[in-house]
Amino acid sequence: MEHVHKFEPKRHLAAKQAPKVRLMKDLGFGEDAGVSAVAYSEAFQLFTPEAIRIMREEIDKPEVRETCKFSSNIAAAQLRGYAKKYAPFTYEAWNHAETLKMISDIAGIELVPVMDYEIGHINLSTNAKTADEGQVNGAEGSRSNGGNAGMGSSRTDDEDKPIVGWHTDSYPIVCVLMMSDCTGMVGGETAVQSVDGGITKVRGPTQGCAVILQGRYITHQALRAHGGKERITSVTSFRPKSAFIRDDTELRTVRPVSDLSELYYGFAEYRLEILEKRIQAERQKMQARHQAGDAMDTLGHKEFLGEMIRFVEQSDRELVEESKVQKGVI
Repeated sequence: MEHVHKFEPKRHLAAKQAPKVRLMKDLGFGEDAGVSAVAYSEAFQLFTPEAIRIMREEIDKPEVRETCKFSSNIAAAQLRGYAKKYAPFTYEAWNHAETLKMISDIAGIELVPVMDYEIGHINLSTNAKTADEGQVNGAEGSRSNGGNAGMGSSRTDDEDKPIVGWHTDSYPIVCVLMMSDCTGMVGGETAVQSVDGGITKVRGPTQGCAVILQGRYITHQALRAHGGKERITSVTSFRPKSAFIRDDTELRTVRPVSDLSELYYGFAEYRLEILEKRIQAERQKMQARHQAGDAMDTLGHKEFLGEMIRFVEQSDRELVEESKVQKGVI
């Protein structure tokens, strides 16, 4: 019988002190940009070596590789949607109250994983030799996102290009966790663009370290790393816990590399929960005004209805019919 590891915060969380952060206003953004004043964090130690070892064991399961692997025009090998069903330790680690508090404190806003399907998204990349052999620690190998991994000893023109070009993410906030041993690895930073076009490089994390970024609002790119045999990163996406903070989630970058039934269920379910809470709050506010003898706030209620119409229309736009989604093309 397979041994199931239990996530224990005192044993598996490693962060001792809060990392330095850069604010949105430092990048030239206005006060209403994004969902938090914090733009991104410096790399910080999030999980212990034991935690990373267990997480890697879970992604090495044959059933994960067989049922949860996706590829696209910008990423040759990704593992998606595996955590809840196949990786109980990983699932619990990202959902644990202490993990969420730590990430929320750094991000400057109370967060929850955007949905189960986006817990522990894995990007796999190897050097050219390992990719040709087709293995990444037991997983079917890949070249890096969008081409060669750029991590071998021989350099090509492609290796000087970013892994992924300038882009924004689908979700408000992402936490990128390094799962590889970075000994001998050079580069691998995240380049962040300010409003005036200036570029800042955020130092690439070492194994067990993470970086938090408001990826939905900040244009960024992943730079290549050189040296080392592999580069495996885990990306978990977050949204504000409060139903009363705007939700700008788009599915454009994840729709072609997902089990659409699972992705759409997770998206529709949490969006309906937000809608339900907002409608309930509006109803209670109307009832309170009426009981106090105040006149109906018609204009205020019509403004609320307009916001809800836009919210529902956004949900509708993101739920593109399956027949119209071109698999693997982002």
